[in-house]
Amino acid sequence: MVGGDVVAGNVVAPLHPGGTPTRGSATLPAAGATVGVEEEFHLVDPGTFALASRPELAAAAARGEAGGRVHAEIATTQLETVTRVCTTLADVREELRAARAEAAVAAARAGAVLLAASTHPFSTWREQRITAAPRYEAMVERWAGLVLQQDICGCHVHVGVPDLDTAVAVMDRARPYLPVLLAMTGSSPFHDGVDTGYASYRTVWWSRWPMTGIPEHFGSADRYREVVDGMVAAGVIADASNLYWDVRPSSHLPTLEFRLADVCTDLDAAVLHAALCRSLVRVLAERARRDLPCPQPRPELLRAARWRAARSGLDGQLFDPLLGALVDARVAVRRLLAELEPDLRAHDEYAEVVDLVRLLMVRGTSAARQRRTWQRTGDARAVAEQLVRQAACGGC
Repeated sequence: MVGGDVVAGNVVAPLHPGGTPTRGSATLPAAGATVGVEEEFHLVDPGTFALASRPELAAAAARGEAGGRVHAEIATTQLETVTRVCTTLADVREELRAARAEAAVAAARAGAVLLAASTHPFSTWREQRITAAPRYEAMVERWAGLVLQQDICGCHVHVGVPDLDTAVAVMDRARPYLPVLLAMTGSSPFHDGVDTGYASYRTVWWSRWPMTGIPEHFGSADRYREVVDGMVAAGVIADASNLYWDVRPSSHLPTLEFRLADVCTDLDAAVLHAALCRSLVRVLAERARRDLPCPQPRPELLRAARWRAARSGLDGQLFDPLLGALVDARVAVRRLLAELEPDLRAHDEYAEVVDLVRLLMVRGTSAARQRRTWQRTGDARAVAEQLVRQAACGGC
């Protein structure tokens, strides 16, 4: 959740000082041509479903011995998976499936199973240990207790962009859309064994950090660099890789990274989230290219919209920061889909995305399903078992 960019780092070249990413002598593809996904999972005991600390697994993952798509995370009770660079939704699905399978095998070898949700239904941060590595020790030194209490997992989508100017222009325009995307992915209704009343309590817990949330409007790559330099000077971050905003330019990959989502319990929801983020980048990059006006809602209204999305998910109303009004969450999703429809059709993705949206509406978010299980059984372990089972079978 608090690591740097690692999506296909051995495949995609970094941003060069001049701002133009290259692969050899060839210019990288246009905005939205590529996509990659990082997912973080809790490790749990297969019998009790409580958090399971596996420092030996974290060490093996750090050495690259747990599978090419599997990486260590900040806590020894977590693993991260990283897809290779994808160009189609079929690629995304297959890569996510392969990455989850690699992580499941690595976990099984260590006597654990994967729990796919942003928070654990009953275990607490007090039961986890920080992974032994200089990187994480430096984080504890900088951010103290925030790091020690980092018991949440997230899903990050990297969408290819040609340069930093495009990344910032799209980031500026993406801000009003982020709450809807968040509402579709909520998977963290419980924290420290308590039903928080939120669909994404991870969002609330994560908001305590000084460099999270929806970033303010920048207007240019130069202004973005100025802000990064200022935050480094303040000691809040070491460099741009420590910016944990809901959307940010990658510090070393030619991508715009969406970091707002909870972990998607089922594969279909993860594919849907990646598809929407990618389509949004293509649409907004084209608007930026045409120099169309960039909406600039007040940051207070964006925070309100983000909070509403975290609170209710798809089971209530969302706040539209551009309209200044509450909208039924499912209406908001339909509006987003309608806005992206021409782009999705142009890339032959519309039918699949519509099917995935319908499936999400029928199933409900992971948070809603977890809460139904809790209300039916009163057993938090039943909730954890459900999450383990649904992650293993793809969402059944």
